[in-house]
Amino acid sequence: MAIDLFGGLSDDDRRLVTGQLVRRSFAMREALFLQGDVGDSLHIIERGRVAVRTATPDGDELTLAVLGAGDFFGEQALINDDARRTASVVALDAVETRMLHRRAFDELCRTRPSVQGLLVRLLASQVRRLSEQMLEVLYVPVEDRVVRSLIRLTDLFDRGDGGDVDVPVRQEDLASLAGTTRPTANRVLKRLEQEGLIVLGRGRTRVVDPVALRALSPDVISPE
Repeated sequence: MAIDLFGGLSDDDRRLVTGQLVRRSFAMREALFLQGDVGDSLHIIERGRVAVRTATPDGDELTLAVLGAGDFFGEQALINDDARRTASVVALDAVETRMLHRRAFDELCRTRPSVQGLLVRLLASQVRRLSEQMLEVLYVPVEDRVVRSLIRLTDLFDRGDGGDVDVPVRQEDLASLAGTTRPTANRVLKRLEQEGLIVLGRGRTRVVDPVALRALSPDVISPE
């Protein structure tokens, strides 16, 4: 869930931080950065959606998260001078971010120590998100996790016009997000398709009845 990262800052500190943000634009399927790259900046998504992916030791690729407007990534770059990107981030559509470079953040913290509160909020938000994911994996049945993941993606890509929602995410991505295998995710998706809720396509899922899909797990917390 997106949070107001600057909500804990004073008006003056907020103006100082936002004044250091640099606008960046990325085309659909463009990599914002790759796993192993030098990490030197935080990105806050202003428009569009990105997939956060990592390579496993056996060469597979896992999708860790799909993020949208108001979400952020790359916060570890603000902590370590020699940080390396622990995952790749790829644009799923046209994306605009506001980037905060580590040098600019370090200078702000030197002149205004209160700005360090931003880093605390960043890290606390990530710990909360990871804790929620862990609890879901431990206590929610796998079939329900697939449905929940699809609901979150549906809300993330919903245009708000009441029509179908096109989710341009691969089945293996959905399986990774749900913490399961592609065959299991495919089985759940096939059942949803048979029930008339979705239509499966190559590299995407069209949700034709978003309301009925959300009703399958009404307690899901989705992006705002």
